[in-house]
Amino acid sequence: MRKGGKLEGWKVERLGDVCEIDKIPNRKKNLPYVGLEHIESNTGKFIGSTEPQSVKSMTFNFSDKHVLYGRLRPYLKKVLLPDFEGHCSSEIFPLKVSNQLDRSFLFHWLLSDETTEKINATSTGARMPRANMNTVLDFEIPIPPLPEQQRIVSVLDEAFASIAQAKSNAERNLVNARELFEAAVNEIFGNSGEEWEEKTIEEIADIEYGYTDKAQGSGKFRYIRITDIDKNGNLIPGNKMYVDGFKEASNFLLQDGDLLMARTGATFAKVLLYEDFEPSVFASYLIRIKFTEKILNKLYWYYSKSKLYWGQANQLSSGSAQPQFNGGALKQVVFPYPKSLAEQRAIVGRLEALSAETGRLEEIYEAKVT
Repeated sequence: MRKGGKLEGWKVERLGDVCEIDKIPNRKKNLPYVGLEHIESNTGKFIGSTEPQSVKSMTFNFSDKHVLYGRLRPYLKKVLLPDFEGHCSSEIFPLKVSNQLDRSFLFHWLLSDETTEKINATSTGARMPRANMNTVLDFEIPIPPLPEQQRIVSVLDEAFASIAQAKSNAERNLVNARELFEAAVNEIFGNSGEEWEEKTIEEIADIEYGYTDKAQGSGKFRYIRITDIDKNGNLIPGNKMYVDGFKEASNFLLQDGDLLMARTGATFAKVLLYEDFEPSVFASYLIRIKFTEKILNKLYWYYSKSKLYWGQANQLSSGSAQPQFNGGALKQVVFPYPKSLAEQRAIVGRLEALSAETGRLEEIYEAKVT
């Protein structure tokens, strides 16, 4: 029931009047330790160890009566309800609740988007912004009677459990689809048939290095760089950079279906299948592969995802901190492929179907975790 527009029995209190920051320095030995890295964001799951652990820096004591709250801006969704006694990082504030407040109710309130946004607004500091907890204690919190708090907590716990299960199911399905796709790629290229060829890239393709220029925010051509290739060998749509027109532009202008390989850095040996997005040229840390034989570019793109390809790439690369996979190494890569274009198309069609299913499941999974 409502009275005067308010829920009956509910009241609004200053947070600092119903809980306090209980920063008692740890002076005990042999207690479990909780750092920010031990709390899973959004879920409050403890992913540390309850084995006793001492640390050199200052820590605070806590018990199973506290709510642990991480105040660093990147970790404002890290909240823990400990069921043990221990000590925690000084970046975690132990909140001790009064008898008016169910600590699970406070847990859900702290994790809400509205509360997180308000706490985030109190953050100060350039390198590692921290929430101002004294200001946070001045926030108002709506408090129903304890039985109602417990009912709300029960409803929320059930809802979050359902979300977690849905997320787990989507994740498992996604893993299965990825494993199926990878297994198919490895089976196809690892068991070549009688009507297949096995040739080095040097025998069947020409290679071309890209154009060197300074990237800018606007220009005539999009400037495709190694950082524009994602983990799946696709073009990243955002963070575009450009170059102005230049005399030799036609030599570096990309055509629909071109293959580009990254030759250095974290994406070394990754292959991009460029599709006709917009007028673009490719940068000098990329190599364009142009087949001189009748080979579908997309077939090689799928091959670049196989264990057979990556075994060669890792063996042929040089450098440790920044692996190098230049044209000389690329020319030595052995590529098994069917001589028949019809069989090549059939393989590409099968892998496209599997890839599309994996992409569909990725979209479902991402929707369930956001």
